Amino acid sequence: MKISVVIPVYRVENYIQRCVRSLMEQTYQDVEFLFVDDASGDRSMDIVRDVVSAYSRDVRFLAHEENKGLPSARNTGLRAASGEYIYHCDSDDWLEPTMLEKMAAAAKADDADFVYCDFFLSFAGNERYMPTPDYGSSMEALEKGFLAGQMKYNVWNKLVRRSLYMDNGICSPEEHCKGGEDLMMVKILRMSRRCARVPEALYHYNRANENAITKTRSKRHFDDIKANADDAIAFLHAHPIQHPEFLELFKLNLKLPFLLAGDTLHIQLWKDWYPESNAYIKQNTWLPARTILIQKWADKGWFLPVRLYAWAVRMFYRLKYS
Repeated sequence: MKISVVIPVYRVENYIQRCVRSLMEQTYQDVEFLFVDDASGDRSMDIVRDVVSAYSRDVRFLAHEENKGLPSARNTGLRAASGEYIYHCDSDDWLEPTMLEKMAAAAKADDADFVYCDFFLSFAGNERYMPTPDYGSSMEALEKGFLAGQMKYNVWNKLVRRSLYMDNGICSPEEHCKGGEDLMMVKILRMSRRCARVPEALYHYNRANENAITKTRSKRHFDDIKANADDAIAFLHAHPIQHPEFLELFKLNLKLPFLLAGDTLHIQLWKDWYPESNAYIKQNTWLPARTILIQKWADKGWFLPVRLYAWAVRMFYRLKYS
């Protein structure tokens, strides 16, 4: 079972060496690695070539003449991939050496075309283990996981059968490419026949990179997240789910991070996005009670306790993980 690993590279010279070594040292052998240089302009690709030269692995180098953005780089790798399964890796993160082997084993054992695993949030001084639930079906994983908010739709802890992309015309959104591009995983899971979980943290998501695009606050960033969210919702209307009310829970969870930011800009975004979904706050029994509580406060306009809660969460992470 061949796996194609797609790694977009853009200005990650301080982190790429660790990422590449973790890929080259994977215990699973039937892998092609596709490094996509998105006109990085720094030493990132020099470091990649230097590291891979010490290993006997199937490595291919692809390049954009100009910077096109992360989604475009992912699509370039996807189009060139020949594996039965696709795995997307962010170039400032790193993998446990057995990750691909264990993901592939789960895919084979369950004939799954969508495999996910637990992961670590990796800070400068510590890590936090992030578990993911088990689900009995792809529809349950979609509704209770992605839509109700029990599971993140990031691409980097998912192994996906390539035919799900190709047969359904699913790819990263190149038009709205500055935020929310991982929402394509919602479409992928909706079209999945069978999913499987590896109950082990195998991926390290780097939260120490201060230049990561996920930390931007530009208007374009938020507009693109909204556009990609609307596109995912439209896809689920075109391909109906079992319980339509989960779409309203999805809207609530799309805007929930704004409350955890706690500042004026993000609170206004929370007010503006999907106000019709606020009527469903009490119905999401799959989230912790404290998460439901801050949404109730926001719905009532009690933003002072929301801000205090957000501050407390930030202080907890700063004290425990920095």
